[in-house]
This record gives sequence, C-alpha cells and structure tokens, in this order.
Amino acid sequence: MASRSTPPPSPSRASGRPVGSVTRGTTNPNRLRRMDRWIAATHGAALRRAGDPVAVDLGYGAAPWTAVELLARLRGAAPRVRVVGIEIEPARVAGAKPYEREGLSFRHGGFEVPLEGGERAMLIRAANVLRQYDEEQVAEVWARLCARLAPGGLLVEGTCDEIGRRHVWVALGPEGPRTVTFATRLGSLERPSDLAERLPKALIHRNVPGEPVHAFLRDFDRAWAAAAPYASYGARQRWIRTARALSADWPLADGPVRWRQGELTLRWEALRPVG
Repeated sequence: MASRSTPPPSPSRASGRPVGSVTRGTTNPNRLRRMDRWIAATHGAALRRAGDPVAVDLGYGAAPWTAVELLARLRGAAPRVRVVGIEIEPARVAGAKPYEREGLSFRHGGFEVPLEGGERAMLIRAANVLRQYDEEQVAEVWARLCARLAPGGLLVEGTCDEIGRRHVWVALGPEGPRTVTFATRLGSLERPSDLAERLPKALIHRNVPGEPVHAFLRDFDRAWAAAAPYASYGARQRWIRTARALSADWPLADGPVRWRQGELTLRWEALRPVG
C-alpha cells in the first residue's frame, strides 16, 4: 500500500486515517487460487474451531475478485467464516460495495485493519501488497498486522505473478514468521529458481551469495536437475522427488500431500536473512 518513496505512517502520524499508501491495484480473477488452496488446507481447522471467524483480504486492489473468491474457498473448509475486504483507496471500496453479500463486506482502511468493535482476525491475507515497500519497512508492517490477529490467527503475506502461476508467501502467527511456501503451476516451470522473482519483499533482495535463500534456491535447482529422469512420469513426480531430496538438508514443513499440489514449505528459520 505504499510506494518506495513513501514510508508507512507511524501510529502518531496515522491518527484517524488509514495506515499506508495506495498501490497500483492490479488484480485478476483466480490469481490467488494457490494461496487460498493452501490456507484452506492448513488453516481450515483453526477457522472451524473459531466461533465467529473473520478473514481479511487486505489490499484487494482495483476490483474485488480476490475477496469474493476467498469467501467461496474458505467456506468449503469453514462454513461460518466471514470475509472483510479492506482497501486504502476509497473509490475501490465504493466499487466493491455492490458485491457485498452474507459473509462478505468491504471497508476503507490500511494496516490498522479496522474491524467492527475492535474484533481481531483469524486470517489476514496480504498478497502483492508489500512488493512496493522497502525491505526495511517489512518488519514494522508484519508486527502491526500480527498484532491484529486473534489467538490462533494467521497472517499470509506474499507475491505472485499476474495470473497466479508462481507464488511465494510467508505465514506468520501472532509471535512472528513461521514458514515460507513456494507454489507453482508445475507445467510452467523450467527450474525452481524461476520462483525467485516472486519472493516476498523480506527475501527478494537477499537472493545473493551468503544468504540462506540463495543457498536454498541453488540446492533446489540442483535437486530438480538430479530428478530429471522422473520427468518421464510427469512434472509432479519430478517435483515430489526433488522435495524428498531437499528434505535431507532443509527443514521442510510439509509432505507429499502438499507437494503433489506443486507446493513446498520450509521453516522460516532456514531462510531467515543474515544480519
């Protein structure tokens, strides 16, 4: 929600107005399907256990498609969930209002995540929002958003391409970052390091020698190359073989069920930037 030249306002400067700045608002239907599928699978049980779970689509953009789709996908896992789309640009909120329905509403706001009665979210999804920020701003934004989570809540923040073929996101709890997930349409992938251009802001500038994410992507490519004989069984089998090889040296947080979806999740500590 901010450009590189505009830092997010501090709480004292924000008084009474949304925290952040307007993004380009680029969006497309079905763009966030990979992230949504992962959230429903890994966080669905927590959403079901909550009495009145609220999920936030933060910075949904110039059109409300991603919020509409999030409601449909989450309701398959947690029928009582409500989705609130939050945008800092008032015109975008006005344009989304006709799409409101039972369980779906839209509000004007930013990183302060304004919900009714001060309630907290069981999920905040912030996709393609921090891409326009400076790296040093990320920790402050993460902390602000994590503070708006309910107990057991989850923040999912990441970046994808325009049609959702390649996506990398960080999952955070109230205590901070937990995991990093790489997800792709396997048929579009030449090598795993193609995903580097979709690394979230906290990692994208760290893809250089000496940084863990650079070492991981190097090993990812090597394991993918070594698994080339499995390509005759399809890209999915090659990806699964690659993941099994990586698990010998990297702390993967998932297994074959998720790998079959073209996903691979690591513990955050393995990729945490140096310094």
